[in-house]
Amino acid sequence: MSFFKKLKEKFSASAENEEVSDKYKTGLEKTRASFSTKLNDLIARYRKVDEDFFEDLEEILISADVGVNTVMELVEELEMEAKRQNIKDAVDLKELISEKLVEIYSAGDFAEEAPLNLQNDDLSVILFVGVNGVGKTTSIGKLAYQLKQEGKKVLLVAGDTFRAGAIEQLGIWGERVGVDVIKQREGSDPAAVMYDGIQAARSRGADVLLCDTAGRLQNKVNLMNELSKVKRVIEREIPGAPHDVLLVLDATTGQNALSQAKNFAEATDVSGIVLTKLDGTAKGGIVLAIRKELKIPVKFVGLGEQMTDLEKFDPNAFVYGLFADML
Repeated sequence: MSFFKKLKEKFSASAENEEVSDKYKTGLEKTRASFSTKLNDLIARYRKVDEDFFEDLEEILISADVGVNTVMELVEELEMEAKRQNIKDAVDLKELISEKLVEIYSAGDFAEEAPLNLQNDDLSVILFVGVNGVGKTTSIGKLAYQLKQEGKKVLLVAGDTFRAGAIEQLGIWGERVGVDVIKQREGSDPAAVMYDGIQAARSRGADVLLCDTAGRLQNKVNLMNELSKVKRVIEREIPGAPHDVLLVLDATTGQNALSQAKNFAEATDVSGIVLTKLDGTAKGGIVLAIRKELKIPVKFVGLGEQMTDLEKFDPNAFVYGLFADML
């Protein structure tokens, strides 16, 4: 059975799968329109596979922000595979390209998404990090809503005490979702707020504690030191916590998101990525660059403005959304 046929069957097998695939198709519309159009034009222009074809394919993938290193490796593998399978017609490469994209992400066929590291019999602490303006607080609110819908008791901690606006924004999300927010006044010690949050979560029998953090201090060193301090306080109170450190990145910033990820990964042991505003960019290939170059899984993607539009990342649904017009 062909790869595309497997994808089609997977996402039409149930109403739930179809709903997921529809969200990805809609959310990746800008990326797909750019990527698919260029790829179709390339295949129509060349018909036969040759060196010039692969050079132009490189340009298309780089323009989708897949990342130069990732693109060079991908195209080299495609050239070798095309020779091995004796593929001469450019049309026959479409399926091979999609398979290689999934392989980059999952290192295997139909990998499952990377779930949150939730604790079954204890408090789960999830720490959110990232620069200001990427949608960190919004992502916390959306995840709180999702977890509450799953029957979890959730508590939020306003750890970005350097901006009154951040504390207020998290409070608004808490009211909207119907969960309590632990906060102190602007300028308070973020580590002390985290400590209060953990004590409150324990006394109230919370299942999950979602912790906001500052996105900007005077310089990068100060920011990273502050995050390390917060992490140490959490770990001291609950050995093994935080159970996930989620780095929130704005997909519309492309390669800049990759450099942010490298900085934060050095300071906070990032365990997963939340990629926001994926629906607002034509450069959704950044998902693959992050996975290939940083070896960090994307755990959630933002595919719209609604409270329900934070989706668990599914690499197969991503590729399906990317190639939907070609299936």
